[in-house]
Amino acid sequence: MPRRLLAELLGSAFLAALVIGSGIAAQTLSPGDVGLALFENAAATAAGLATIILMFGPVSGAHFNPVVSLADATFGGISWGEALAYIPAQIAGCALGALAANGMFAKAAISISTHHRASSAHLLAEAIATAGLLLVIFSLARTHRANAAPAAVGAYIGAAYFFTSSTSFANPAISVGRMFSNTFAGIAPASVPAFIVAQLVGGASAIVAIRVLYPDVTPAEAEEVVMPHHQELLAAERSISQPASS
Repeated sequence: MPRRLLAELLGSAFLAALVIGSGIAAQTLSPGDVGLALFENAAATAAGLATIILMFGPVSGAHFNPVVSLADATFGGISWGEALAYIPAQIAGCALGALAANGMFAKAAISISTHHRASSAHLLAEAIATAGLLLVIFSLARTHRANAAPAAVGAYIGAAYFFTSSTSFANPAISVGRMFSNTFAGIAPASVPAFIVAQLVGGASAIVAIRVLYPDVTPAEAEEVVMPHHQELLAAERSISQPASS
């Protein structure tokens, strides 16, 4: 478990640094052109997210998202205790990533965002974005295509930057982390609770849809969310426990 929690912490930190850092860079490189800046932010996020999943997926499954962990526990992929352990690591990681992104661009380490986002349209967008994300992840696991998850998840989030009015946070941990950067990708603290509620509603809706679409999802299939990792962990644990040959 410690290795898995470290993977979730680091992966979440890289995710927040990626989203916020690319947002700062995009705004700097394309001042006055919000559409181009958003495209740059989305492209960097899509490519970077796929890579981060590949980096940490073999250790923890690369959830980086409390809604994914809670859904995985619902389907028996991880225990509820494991899900509740993942969530603080994800939130702490996203907060650390925000501080790192601010530092890399010579901003104040902590700058609370003033970007209010919690309109009814934004909340609807967050529910839809989160539901879609879970449908992508669990449909791939159920149909034994989890190895395609890094590219598919990255592509979905990149596209959702543009087809949702909220630019698809779809993640309570990243919503918290982005409070700490008063930059292009930031969100005001007052908007975060509503975003998280919308994301949880979207997650619950997705669980219902998955149960209807794939009524025979097994715990073994759910274990492969976001990407296969249990066999790699078992192999690593065996190699550690085996005494060195003389």
